[in-house]
Amino acid sequence: MADQLIRATAAEGGIRAVGAITTRLTEEARQRHNLSYVATAALGRTMTAGLLMASSMKRIGSRVNIRVKGDGPLGGILVDGGLDGTVRGYVQNPTVELPPNAKGKLDVGGAVGEGYFYVVRDVGYGYPYSSTVELVSGEIGDDVAHYLLNSEQTPSAVVLGVFVGSEGVTAAGGLLVQVLPKAARDEALVETLESRVAALSGFTPLLQAGKSLTEIFHDLLGDMGLNIFPETQMLRFHCSCSLERVLGALKMLGEAELRDMIVKDDGAEATCDFCGTVYQASSAQLAQLIADLQAEDSA
Repeated sequence: MADQLIRATAAEGGIRAVGAITTRLTEEARQRHNLSYVATAALGRTMTAGLLMASSMKRIGSRVNIRVKGDGPLGGILVDGGLDGTVRGYVQNPTVELPPNAKGKLDVGGAVGEGYFYVVRDVGYGYPYSSTVELVSGEIGDDVAHYLLNSEQTPSAVVLGVFVGSEGVTAAGGLLVQVLPKAARDEALVETLESRVAALSGFTPLLQAGKSLTEIFHDLLGDMGLNIFPETQMLRFHCSCSLERVLGALKMLGEAELRDMIVKDDGAEATCDFCGTVYQASSAQLAQLIADLQAEDSA
């Protein structure tokens, strides 16, 4: 099934729901970064979270940046997700592996450890909005829900999952359900919704059972006035890096550093953290950067 995202409302607009399938883009990230099992799960969950959170933004070009910084062996996780359905990300220590946790699942919480969950929302103009909360479990889903409740005052249920085996990622995605103020006063509705979300065995088992996002929504909210939006958004792993951007960054190092690279290394090499692409800048290209700097100084 293609990576995709759909949106819905229920309870006369009092409940907002977003679902995403991110299997292929998570597998692409695994291959690009040579991720371990637990690192794949951690990054896949966080990329899915970034896409789910970005889906509520309105302005074209809006993006959400998530940084998870814990004291566990995985180090940090950084994800950049957009309203346009693109996402990229990486983990600090991609080869870290841990034994399964007490439930027999990948120990993402143990790999992340204790620390902080940082979010920056860039709406395309003005200053980005940023907020920070403490991690509550390191399992990512709980931490996203904690952030949404404490920083955006929106009670939310977040279910994220990545199933990765010897053949790679075979199922990944997530579900975000939010109770808006007009429905929060209906205690019976909220209790019913909470019990249904709590009864879910996870998200990937639903995908592995052949459930579509539409079917998952109907099972969860079908008797609550469910309204599924007709648009299905395609999702993909995409990085905006380029050789031109690399050359621009090298230019900022200054003439002396560029000359040193030419003499010692006969050029320069740079690797994009987000996608793992390796860029080579030749001596001729570095010499052109020096010429550009000299021309700017003369002007």
